[in-house]
Amino acid sequence: MPNKENGRKTVKRILTIISLCLPLLLQAEELEYKMDIGGGVGLSHYWGDANTGTSAMGAVTCRYIFNPHMAIRMGIEAGGVTGSTEGLYIPVDAGTPGKEGGARLQDFSFSRGVMDIGAQFEINFLAYGMGAGYKKLSRITPYALVGFGLTVGMGGGAPAKGGINFPVGLGVKYKVKPRLNLGLEWAMHFSTTDGLDITREQRQLSDPYGIESGFMKNKDSYSFLMFFVTYDIFPKYRKCNN
Repeated sequence: MPNKENGRKTVKRILTIISLCLPLLLQAEELEYKMDIGGGVGLSHYWGDANTGTSAMGAVTCRYIFNPHMAIRMGIEAGGVTGSTEGLYIPVDAGTPGKEGGARLQDFSFSRGVMDIGAQFEINFLAYGMGAGYKKLSRITPYALVGFGLTVGMGGGAPAKGGINFPVGLGVKYKVKPRLNLGLEWAMHFSTTDGLDITREQRQLSDPYGIESGFMKNKDSYSFLMFFVTYDIFPKYRKCNN
């Protein structure tokens, strides 16, 4: 009899603890968070004076969440830029373009690395998150982005070249769990440098056709297609209603 009585008391204590903790657990599921951190992997694609090429890329990111519709993401992204001039007529003298001006088929190739340090503003098309039904949150949302960053091209037998870049792109986010997010993003990075596709031996790839350049005219660009995983951190302060 004493053992049965002790068992009943133990069960009652467990049920009491569960009943006390359940509201807290449910509330935790509905918490909003200030930030998320994570990383991604994918493909980088070069756009410039030569034929385009595709390489691997990776990223480390940190996102500050204003509300379910807006966020700013900061990160470091790195990938490759590769290409060749196979099948292209490259002027021997950039001031005299065309076959009559000395252009000839030239088979140049390059392979360099590019590092991108920047920030982007994201607008979610739907209120992104998980929580009570009255909040009308969506676990999945497409989003658009625009931003600003610094680009550094390096390697490939040539000195490092840097410039500013302006990313523009689209993506989709999916909240697997209250704090776990998956996403797929494509962004075009328009840079102000024309030094991503050069090597020490073939410098004419920096401006092969003698076209007058401007701030962003006749410059090298690249795109990133990235699959990412992030985790929410730092719960937002919630006022007590009692």
